Amino acid sequence: MRTSIGALTAARVERLLEAMIVQQDAKVLALARRIVPHVTPEDLRNPHDFAPLMESAEFNYEDGILAGLRAALVAIRAAERTDAGR
Repeated sequence: MRTSIGALTAARVERLLEAMIVQQDAKVLALARRIVPHVTPEDLRNPHDFAPLMESAEFNYEDGILAGLRAALVAIRAAERTDAGR
């Protein structure tokens, strides 16, 4: 059985995820720049263009964490829209 998160709780979860995303985004960029010094945030949208990034297990792990946080935020927002439509 699925339960709805309260609006206040959902807003708090969204803010927490947003803050975690900002922090993880900075961490991924800093790590990427240790590997490829000239990389930009825009470049990280297509990290496969940089072989050293793709070869780095640490980069791929941290980038995966960032992707998971973004997916969680999208899921929370979608659940809230679905619950609001009932």
